[in-house]
Amino acid sequence: MSSGNLSSPPVPSSSSGRSPSQSQVPNASSPQASRPRLVPTNSVTLKDGTTVRVRIEVSLAVEDVVRQLCISVKIKDPPSMYALRDEADELVTNENLKKKIMAKVNLKCVSFPSCLSILVNSPAIEAAEMVEKLGARDQRLGLALTSLRKLIREEQFAEEFLNRDGLYELTSIINASQGNILAYALTAMQNLMELDHGWSSLDDDFIYRVVQILSAPNSLINVCRPATAILKKLVEADPLTAPGGAPMASSSKGPPEQPPGSVYRFGFEVVYEQMRKDQRLLETVVNRLGSADTTMALYSMMLINSLLAHASDTRWEEFIGEIERLNVSKAVVRLMSSHTFEDLTSCILDFQANMIRVMYRKKHTFVEPGAEPGHAASLNYVWVNSRVREDPDPDGGTIKWRRLGFDSEDMTQEFGEVGVLGLDCMKQFVAQDPDFFAKVIQEQLSRPAERRCPIAKASNEVVDLLSEHWAIYGPGYSTSPTFQPFFLNFFRVHGLATHFFLRMWNESAATLGDFSRVTALVRSQVKNALRKENARAWHEVEQDFNECEYQAVRERQMRELELEDDVMSKVPIRNMRAKMYKESFEFVRQQRIHCLMQGAWFMNAIPISSNASRDTFRKPSRPWRFMRLDNNLKYIHFVDSAAKFVIRGIEELPDRIDVTLISEVATGTCAPFPQAALRGDQSLDFTLGSQMSASALSFSLLTTSSSSLADLIAPDASRWADWVDGLNMLRRDGGHSSSKETEMFVQALTEIGLKIRLLNLSGDKADIPSGISAGHPPANSDFFFSELYDSQG
Repeated sequence: MSSGNLSSPPVPSSSSGRSPSQSQVPNASSPQASRPRLVPTNSVTLKDGTTVRVRIEVSLAVEDVVRQLCISVKIKDPPSMYALRDEADELVTNENLKKKIMAKVNLKCVSFPSCLSILVNSPAIEAAEMVEKLGARDQRLGLALTSLRKLIREEQFAEEFLNRDGLYELTSIINASQGNILAYALTAMQNLMELDHGWSSLDDDFIYRVVQILSAPNSLINVCRPATAILKKLVEADPLTAPGGAPMASSSKGPPEQPPGSVYRFGFEVVYEQMRKDQRLLETVVNRLGSADTTMALYSMMLINSLLAHASDTRWEEFIGEIERLNVSKAVVRLMSSHTFEDLTSCILDFQANMIRVMYRKKHTFVEPGAEPGHAASLNYVWVNSRVREDPDPDGGTIKWRRLGFDSEDMTQEFGEVGVLGLDCMKQFVAQDPDFFAKVIQEQLSRPAERRCPIAKASNEVVDLLSEHWAIYGPGYSTSPTFQPFFLNFFRVHGLATHFFLRMWNESAATLGDFSRVTALVRSQVKNALRKENARAWHEVEQDFNECEYQAVRERQMRELELEDDVMSKVPIRNMRAKMYKESFEFVRQQRIHCLMQGAWFMNAIPISSNASRDTFRKPSRPWRFMRLDNNLKYIHFVDSAAKFVIRGIEELPDRIDVTLISEVATGTCAPFPQAALRGDQSLDFTLGSQMSASALSFSLLTTSSSSLADLIAPDASRWADWVDGLNMLRRDGGHSSSKETEMFVQALTEIGLKIRLLNLSGDKADIPSGISAGHPPANSDFFFSELYDSQG
């Protein structure tokens, strides 16, 4: 048939199961005798088992198809009242019409008074009926909310639902309901919030209601899951992370103004203000990390990660204090050994990356006891528990902090290299055993000045060594693809290493001039004790620090020195390595994103997670998928195909995924379709997919609600690393690295860059000092840099 024609669904013949002949409705502008074009045939299965065949021209818009069907079956109502759906109840739109017709999907059938048709109610009609049912609050409410959970995902329905004040009805139900009705309503709200518009009118009362739901320890699991996801979405709807803005950037001028109706008007500040009204919330969320329901643990982990990633400057210290008080890191460490849900791996790696940022920020926050009451309180705690008195200084003033092992009385300068992180570690070291700390201080003060171990200085040095070991070089830089339980026990490791420093000092009969030598011993032991972090038990780490003898450590260190020049351990070189690490990470990040922009072919796969729905396992009509990131880094364009072919331009990729919808990049989640499925064996039961083993090259793109945007298997390990790490690095919260390949590249580039810099220094025979003293800051700003002055003439 000619362009513009479609076949009318004829009345089925009396022979059940057979396809009746097809009667065509010609286009008025085309001759009846024109030769029919070969177009796909779609099936409509009726209630009695009869199959009706219809042919739809793929070049038509859905509105035109519906209009001609209305004419064909003589429906007098306006065509705008009707739409098309497939048998899975998915709405047929202009975007997916061609895909569904070419795939010959079965269409949903509805009975009319005089005939049978593939027409169903339009989104406008369905939305009007839905709002009416929600407003009635009768026995139909549960069934209506059950349907709403699915329909609200369709943008056309959502638009009509919002235009009819459906959001008000939905929030009213959430505010007044309990049990399963509340669970259904929250899930519908969660799905609605996948849109980037339409829910900007949610207010503080609604947020506080969600907080109350989550805070209640006896809330049902099916209620807590969507409530947690809603709170996470509100945290991420931050003006600073709005599309087109600078991600995760703070400004002294405040957040950028958003256009009217923008949902990016919430964020951490708005949500945390409501969280502070109920002190139980964070504690309850942390407790749910140990839930037997792995999906609940996943949602709780995702909420904590969002709060960490979006914490504002004004509330940062307060929030991080709560996270440390509740010992969230300990709960995550337990999760590392007990979790069985693969999606948790990505969340745990995200948490590690967030904690790297926390440590980095603390390390680069100056200790200012005169300006920060918290810093003064921590220093006072250390001083009081030392149980020593101040001594008069012959040069004037008093000797106080020097009695604990500092070089001066200026705490800002003494903690200059380790910042608040160093102060927190020292306070925790004292808190672990105050009596031991006081005893050690008294013992050192009883020795000659030359033989005393500077405990405070040693504590700061250990913080620096651990920061180097775990690459705490900058915000957003985390390349570890494995779990790091020892890192999450940073304070405990610091305590063990500081005790080891003191023991090495005593066993080697060290003097003040041997401080760098003992530091080298501790560095060697840190590297040895913390090896294979994801595989060793905590008691083995304790044994390495507590029982290893001086002579054994010294011999190992000498062997290491034969392989590595001593110059590499000097402070300026360590600082240079940190700078090179950040540059290398950024280079690899850009390379990974460039690979995404080039595109690649993947195999569509079966998700094997325990919560995958049955319809996930339908036979793949097109087993291959090509994906490419656009130049604006906003959408991943893709096409599904029965065979690979050359992609010449992005216009050949009709479908797309919004990058902002990707909340998690879960790995090891999918299995390949059996060959029988790819050959089209309809008898294969795809629900057996949950019993299949996951491919190591598989990954899934998950939304906030844990629904999958794509389930794919990469052709090789390099392509897998490019896309998994690239997508993680593309995320606004920085993400994490999942592959050892990326970690290896960053480390290799760091070492190569460092050696090139050192070749320049050694070629010029420049002397590299063991340390650099910055000195006191200027008393005022009445100065200028001579180089800048000369360059300007």
